[in-house]
Amino acid sequence: MSTQPGKSLETFDNPENRRDFHIHMEIPEFTCLCPKTGQPDFATLILDYIPDRRCVELKSLKLYIWSYRDQGAFHEAVTNSILDDLVAATEPRFMRLTAKFFVRGGIFTNVVAEHRKPGWQPAPRVELAQFEQQSNTRE
Repeated sequence: MSTQPGKSLETFDNPENRRDFHIHMEIPEFTCLCPKTGQPDFATLILDYIPDRRCVELKSLKLYIWSYRDQGAFHEAVTNSILDDLVAATEPRFMRLTAKFFVRGGIFTNVVAEHRKPGWQPAPRVELAQFEQQSNTRE
């Protein structure tokens, strides 16, 4: 595998595709260029997904994200483009990409884009009762 930036996303077989499980990734060093000024834009990307048959391989994801460093893109366009590429590579049951761009001109921009596989419904969330912490002292 190359160590140069590139648009290729590698995948591997989901080791447990019988159940829904949540993969959460935080990518704090995303950069691209403002298409108007050429100045760098910085963001933290948060990727949450429920895989189906394939998962994204981390090194290829890192190099893919790195490939945007010298590319001009509006926040909304780059977020949706990254999501589209990840969905095409992995065909997940569900995927959400949140791009939290750092301040520019006094404005923070957050862009959230989602994909749902047709027909997929999340299982109902299970809430577990919280136990009160008991004192270690005996009375």
